[in-house]
Amino acid sequence: MSYSWKKILLQPESTVVDALRVIDSEALRIALVVNDEQQLLGVVTDGDIRRGILNNLPLDTSVVDIMSCSPITAPASTAKEQLVKLMESKGILAIPLMEDNKVVGLETLHNLFEEKTYHNPVFIMAGGFGTRLRPLTDTCPKPMLKIGNKPILETVIRSFIKAGFVNFYISTHYMPEQIQNHFGDGSDLGVKISYVHEDSPLGTGGALGLLPDDLPQDLPLIMMNGDVLTKVDFERLLDFHTENQADATMCVREYDYQIPYGVINGEGNKITSMVEKPIQRFFVNAGIYVVSPRVIQSVPENYHIDMPTLLEQHMNERDNILMFAIHEYWLDIGRMDDFNRAQADIHTLGLD
Repeated sequence: MSYSWKKILLQPESTVVDALRVIDSEALRIALVVNDEQQLLGVVTDGDIRRGILNNLPLDTSVVDIMSCSPITAPASTAKEQLVKLMESKGILAIPLMEDNKVVGLETLHNLFEEKTYHNPVFIMAGGFGTRLRPLTDTCPKPMLKIGNKPILETVIRSFIKAGFVNFYISTHYMPEQIQNHFGDGSDLGVKISYVHEDSPLGTGGALGLLPDDLPQDLPLIMMNGDVLTKVDFERLLDFHTENQADATMCVREYDYQIPYGVINGEGNKITSMVEKPIQRFFVNAGIYVVSPRVIQSVPENYHIDMPTLLEQHMNERDNILMFAIHEYWLDIGRMDDFNRAQADIHTLGLD
């Protein structure tokens, strides 16, 4: 979504002429009617307006009188391929995206088919030792281990290329020559790849201080660990960060942990409640970030800091750090069982 879907929102008291203005100015052929909680009440298309005019409805008629009250919607996590199939099967050009019963976006058929190019820097962390994957990593850096028929890092880069990203930076430390010899300057992939080398490990945040000064000053950077296999929608992630004008956005995953015992709550000697094997849910860091230029510029050269610590500092300064929940496939290849799972998963993900 390269457009601002929030500009097509209307309130129930809006009129047909208000809907006309929105549809004309945004050229999306649709407006969304929502309440104060951003719950979707209905949609108004240019066809609805034309039919209203043909029925001699005055332009000051409420949009509630012409809107479709049972629009087709989709969860925000729906894959693009599924959205295309849904819109084509229903003969519609746009579909509201929902989360927790609220509108969080709009996808259009035109946007899904449009080939876009993003010049935002993509910074991939590929300098780790991969000690938990020894002996595989004794002679090969972890990001260069093959999942399917290509290295993990190549799968990551190709996922970004498929989404339209062309400007890459790779942070190296352990066996950097294997990474550079494989990818070169990126020309074989049709992109630009540059390298920054950590003489000593600087942490996930510290590597930002090695990036060149000529990075675009008006574009946020996407940062990702080079050992993560995922189908996250990078375009939606970038749109979310930009629309909310965040200093940084951290991708998070929901993690469930079931306590294997009955949990007893009490006051003094009196039992007040008993819960058998409760499940606790947490959000965990997924190792994918969008970072604004001001955060990048705050990291000195050769300064050791991890991303959570860096973001916490900026939270204390401006309280403008957001999280983006990802529901798509995600796997951190940190241990041997993760590596084996990735080998089994890769052929069904469309990433190989």
